[in-house]
Amino acid sequence: MSKSKKKSETIDHDQLFKQLLTTFFLEFLELFVPEFFAAIDPSSLEILPLEYFTDIDAGERKAMDVIVRINLLGRPNAPASSRVSVVVNCEHQSTSRANFHRRMFFYFAQLHRKYLQPVYPIALFSFDEPFRPERDSYQVRVPGFEVMDFNFLSIQLNRLDWKDFLTHSNPVAAALMAKMEIDPADRPRVKVECLRMIANLKLDKARTFLISGFIDNYLRLNPVEERQFQVEVDKIKLPQERENVMEITTSWMEQGERTLVIKQLTRKLGNLSPELLARVNSLNIDRLEALAEDLLDFKQVGDLERWMGG
Repeated sequence: MSKSKKKSETIDHDQLFKQLLTTFFLEFLELFVPEFFAAIDPSSLEILPLEYFTDIDAGERKAMDVIVRINLLGRPNAPASSRVSVVVNCEHQSTSRANFHRRMFFYFAQLHRKYLQPVYPIALFSFDEPFRPERDSYQVRVPGFEVMDFNFLSIQLNRLDWKDFLTHSNPVAAALMAKMEIDPADRPRVKVECLRMIANLKLDKARTFLISGFIDNYLRLNPVEERQFQVEVDKIKLPQERENVMEITTSWMEQGERTLVIKQLTRKLGNLSPELLARVNSLNIDRLEALAEDLLDFKQVGDLERWMGG
């Protein structure tokens, strides 16, 4: 099994994308469907309950990814009863599936039947290969008559050029550039540009960490690329911007190391108490690095407690 395949299997793609989309759904619409975004009332966004679809032929019960309802802008002072709502269903696909276009229709039909409102179906494809365009329609025909022609919006990241999104001041652009068409030699530069975009957006810490973590999962650099990454950071002319990029990078690296240490402690000593976990999470980077070395000698939770008290 290849290293890239092993890495892919360790990433929960659906969870990463669902978290990104549910946190920044308005920004997602603004980036990819600006005409639709201009026609909606952003304050009316409502994330709808999870929906399941049972595929009897495949023997699968799948949860739809992201479903929201949002109002279209109406006439000023128009009564609430006259407002038109649209249900938006966004499905993420990390692998290419032969009959995915048919599944999109089934999802559409189920949602339209339940809500009796217009449904806007969107598919977000994040796989690296194949590069050919994915199907974005599903037809049903009989001789002499077209029964149905169903279409959905297809966003295929590996067919988008990351450079086309550099000027977008948008957190979704910052994240998804990491999955667009990238020349291997450009990977360090793309990571820097993604982080620069985040730094300039001035998001809160939680949202900054969400996007930087997304980027790090999909643009994990090897040692040679890490050195080139630092060269690219040093090229940033504005000192404050350069400092902000390094702060995001350091914060993500520290959190990654903290998570790894906790995993190692749990594997060696079993589940830790909430109090002990809180104390480990409060350690500064120097103490955390020391713990990463010393935990190899721990035999029981008492060893960790004594170390923490030292």
